[in-house]
Amino acid sequence: MRAFLRLLLFLVICIGLVFIAGFVSRTGWFNGLFQPSLTATNNTEVKIEEIVPADGLHPVVADYTEKLIKEAGAIGISILITDGYRTPEEQDRLYQKGRDQNGRIVTNAKGGQSYHNFGLAIDFALLDEDGEPLWDIAYDGNKNGEPDWFEVAELAKELGFEWGGDWANFTDYPHLQMTFGYSIEELQHAQIEFEESELP
Repeated sequence: MRAFLRLLLFLVICIGLVFIAGFVSRTGWFNGLFQPSLTATNNTEVKIEEIVPADGLHPVVADYTEKLIKEAGAIGISILITDGYRTPEEQDRLYQKGRDQNGRIVTNAKGGQSYHNFGLAIDFALLDEDGEPLWDIAYDGNKNGEPDWFEVAELAKELGFEWGGDWANFTDYPHLQMTFGYSIEELQHAQIEFEESELP
């Protein structure tokens, strides 16, 4: 009887391991632990040297931005990309809004502290029936009972974007970014190294 129970336990453990291996293989969960340079869904690996220096939207981000526009259009939602790459000077001017300038604060990032400054971020707005941009997160232009804004955010996340609407410390509903696993500090350091290598 004891031998039978040991055999039964062995079989249960083996079956459990097979199920776990299948889950890991299907989801890529294990790879995600050790490959922070890959975005969540599109599995595109980008070397930091391909990002810094930036003078426009990164080609991978641009490609997935086009895919997002098409996928949103396929479910009856029109979107407008209102911002992409920003120079550090443009970022500093934006940072002043709501501080030294009138209006509300729109960013906590100074020049060089935003993924926009490295061509890895975009901002979007919805387009209403007249083709006018709007930033109404409750708007349901495709009349399916769900806010278009959140539908676009879900599509973006499926493509591998991170959404500023998920941030707890500074919610930024228009913002989407692909970090490829790099922190702002790593990108800044790579930028400094590049600039120093260009010195005579």
